[in-house]
Amino acid sequence: MGFVKTSEPKCLWRSNNTLGEGTLWVKEHNSIYFVDIKKKQIHILNIKNNNKRIIKVNKQIGFLAHIKKHIFILGLQGELRIVNLKSKKIIKSIWIEKDIPFNRINDGKTDPEGKLWFGTMDNPERSIKNGSLYCLDKKLILHKVDRNYFITNGPAFIDSKNFYHTDSRAKTIYKIKINNKLEIIKKKIFKKFKIEEGSPDGMTLDRNKNLWVAHYRGAKISVFNKNGKKVHEVEFPAKNITNCIFGGRSLSSLYVTTAKKGMNKSDLKNYNLSGSFFKIDTNVRGFESKKFNCI
Repeated sequence: MGFVKTSEPKCLWRSNNTLGEGTLWVKEHNSIYFVDIKKKQIHILNIKNNNKRIIKVNKQIGFLAHIKKHIFILGLQGELRIVNLKSKKIIKSIWIEKDIPFNRINDGKTDPEGKLWFGTMDNPERSIKNGSLYCLDKKLILHKVDRNYFITNGPAFIDSKNFYHTDSRAKTIYKIKINNKLEIIKKKIFKKFKIEEGSPDGMTLDRNKNLWVAHYRGAKISVFNKNGKKVHEVEFPAKNITNCIFGGRSLSSLYVTTAKKGMNKSDLKNYNLSGSFFKIDTNVRGFESKKFNCI
């Protein structure tokens, strides 16, 4: 299996994100997509020609997943929206948690079968467990899989039945096993962060089953093997590391979002690239994100 090796983080875009999140590699577009939740923006970086674009949306956005061509599903506040990003045509809206108006959708990913998984959280970030974990299947039927989270993050899929999922405020990464009915049959604590480590945020897996975890308020990404042992870490000139995904032709580059939210003047001086978008070269390969497989 060998050791994990990485380059120093390279800043690709001083995107000045308040809350960068939701990294997505789309091979046929040669592009990495990511969002700024608070600025209601989708950022698109073509890694072939370095072309940069920003698309504005009308709600806070936690993530996006690719369906086909220019059609994506967006995780917005109170809404999953299927939209053509080129024409701006809205194809379908699915309303989420209408009874909890202060909640918003946070992180989301597709699983190896192309189902969409995402979590919700209390948008004012009060100390209340209003967050839930959902799965949207290919028939666009919504399943509530888990509940009682402060701030949902992840997930990262080992396979279609086993995945990691995080409650950032609780500083806890869970390992979860589900059955064919999308019911949890096993849930255990995989890793609990210490106060000085910050909070576990977005994460992704490489092909050696190592889990790459962003540290919010921790200025680094840690790499854990399947037994929970830390095998590597990468420090950043940014304090709030939020999300990461493997991309590029060989799927060996790790693309990383960061955030400026909540930082004071001293922190902004010490971590002067906070809010920027980074790349790390690695000696491992990740997985290509599945398209959301809806009818």
